[in-house]
Order: sequence, then C-alpha cells, then structure tokens
Amino acid sequence: VQLLASGGGLVQAGGSLRLSCTASGRTFSNYVMGWFRQAPGKEREFVAGISRSGAGTYYADSEKGRFTIVRDNVKDTVYLQMSSLRPDDAAVYYCAAKWGGDYTVTVTYDYWGQGTLVTVSS
Repeated sequence: VQLLASGGGLVQAGGSLRLSCTASGRTFSNYVMGWFRQAPGKEREFVAGISRSGAGTYYADSEKGRFTIVRDNVKDTVYLQMSSLRPDDAAVYYCAAKWGGDYTVTVTYDYWGQGTLVTVSS
C-alpha cells in the first residue's frame, strides 16, 4: 500500500491543524493505520492508532485530549486532527499502515508515508 501524507505547515502555539494521509494500491479497510512523528535529534515516536473499522482509537499519553485520529474507508484516508498545539509538537509526521496486529500495538507497522512537516511557533 502506498501512503501520501499532507496537511503540514506552520501554526502558532495553541492553534490547530489537520493532517491527511491517503492510501492507494490495496484495500484500505484491511489495514490498521497510525500516525507517528519525529522531531530533530529525536527518535520517531507513536502518536495515534486506529482500528480497521475506525471504531477503536489509541493515543500516546501526551496526545490524549488534544489529537484525534479518524479514518474514512470510502475515501481511503486517515486524518489526524491536532489542537492546542505546542512547540514540542513540531516534527515530521508520518502515517503508517499494518496488515496484521492490533491498533493498540505501537510497533510493527509495515508501510510508511513520506512525512509532512509541522512547525509550531511560540
């Protein structure tokens, strides 16, 4: 499956941004989807995951209540709605997909998008 992420940009602290990731090449609804991020000099970290149907979601502790992951299996797209953004949210955000496993398992993703840059000004 090919993944194309978009929606990154510059936002002021406290602002909101919505990232999108559109999949192609395979049946989107067969895949668990996730969002990850990597800030300069830091390791990539899990942000959020969503089940194949979209009924189940899972977040890293620091994102709970601020970020929302949703998916549209008709549009083959997963979104990450981010609000109350902080300077430490600045990173390259990646969407990812996996065939097997559970959305609460934050590892073993098989396919990755190219990343979209989020910059948060203070």
